[in-house]
Amino acid sequence: MDPMDHPKMRCTYVGVDSHKDTHTAVFLDCFFGKLGEIRFPNRPSAFPAFLADAERFRLPGTEFLFGLEDVSAYGRMLSGFLSDCGQQVKHVNALLVARERKNRNITEKTDSVDAECAARVLLSRLSDLPDAEPLGKYWILRTLVIRRGFIVKNNVCLKNHLHTLLTQHYPNYTDFFTNIDCKTSLIFFMKYPSPSALANVSHEELSEFLKDPSNKRVGEDKAREILDSLEDTTVEYQEIRDMAVRSAIRQIESNLKELDCVEEAMASFLEKFDCTLTTMKGIDVVTAAALLSCIGDIKKFSTPAKLARYSGIAPITYSSGKKDLQFANQRGNRELHTVFYGLAIRVSSPVGPASKVINPFFYEYYHRKRAEGKTKRQALKCVERRLVNIVWAMLTNNEEYVNPPMYYVQKEDAAAKK
Repeated sequence: MDPMDHPKMRCTYVGVDSHKDTHTAVFLDCFFGKLGEIRFPNRPSAFPAFLADAERFRLPGTEFLFGLEDVSAYGRMLSGFLSDCGQQVKHVNALLVARERKNRNITEKTDSVDAECAARVLLSRLSDLPDAEPLGKYWILRTLVIRRGFIVKNNVCLKNHLHTLLTQHYPNYTDFFTNIDCKTSLIFFMKYPSPSALANVSHEELSEFLKDPSNKRVGEDKAREILDSLEDTTVEYQEIRDMAVRSAIRQIESNLKELDCVEEAMASFLEKFDCTLTTMKGIDVVTAAALLSCIGDIKKFSTPAKLARYSGIAPITYSSGKKDLQFANQRGNRELHTVFYGLAIRVSSPVGPASKVINPFFYEYYHRKRAEGKTKRQALKCVERRLVNIVWAMLTNNEEYVNPPMYYVQKEDAAAKK
């Protein structure tokens, strides 16, 4: 075969290091020789000029092959522009770029160095790199999932802060308000941030005040219990501490409203995917959105095994001679793995005070694996692997899940199985 017919000699390789304000592109030939470098603004209006300027580095008889380190954030607009122009675009993982820089023993880190390393990875690992596909609606859904995650994390910090403040005022507040961010507790602590605010309040008044937010679940007995358990925790400048409690509560309430808005938008946008994930008990709108945003187009995975490897659920095999060992995969998509892990817990465990089993199939499958001698984590991993098969089939064939009949288990039996 004529060496000039080798596929890698038909391209000019372009590595792009993406940033918020500018991109840096480095051009290589098929022998890793540097042809040139271009730095251009990260603005859609500047992309046509960049592509026209890049022509001076394109080798005769070759086509451009672009490798972008980032195709979902700062590099997304450029990736979409190049794809629309008919250019070949590959996604070069940032970890591979960092390893290339380390292997070349380069101590400095600049945009030019990173772009050249991206081009070298593109050339050396061309057959292994995925195409940079425009995510479209998956990217929009991903935006909602990320936004919701930020709000949830922020609320966790706020609740921990509020807990720190309240334990100084009401050391035993968890005895009468289990959830610090429930509607009743927030209204109560907003009105009475410290026991000093309850000095002249009778149990009838407190019961009447909490009747509506608690849907009449808080009666005079609970109100009397709250008032009888109060201790004098007043300190100097108590009004400042009360203000801090109210400020934290206002932030939590604002976050909860934002959370409702995001989840409402998520549920509405999820209808555009026409997926059947929510037909399975245990997969709500938030879980379905997280699965779709992490997986993307299911056509990328021709088999459930490939999806399992991508999510880090399928084990990794290490074999040498007579040794054949399997270990947990720590290099998959950790966020997708976390979603499957949470789903596995929900479908294989009794829920609620009545110990309702929402999916008897997975409940019994989990305990069968435990009876075989597997640890809890190993049994859950088996459940995750089954869930991968089901999610892949539902997304591929657009089939609804047929839920087995639910039943209840005795609390003693549930505790014994745990």
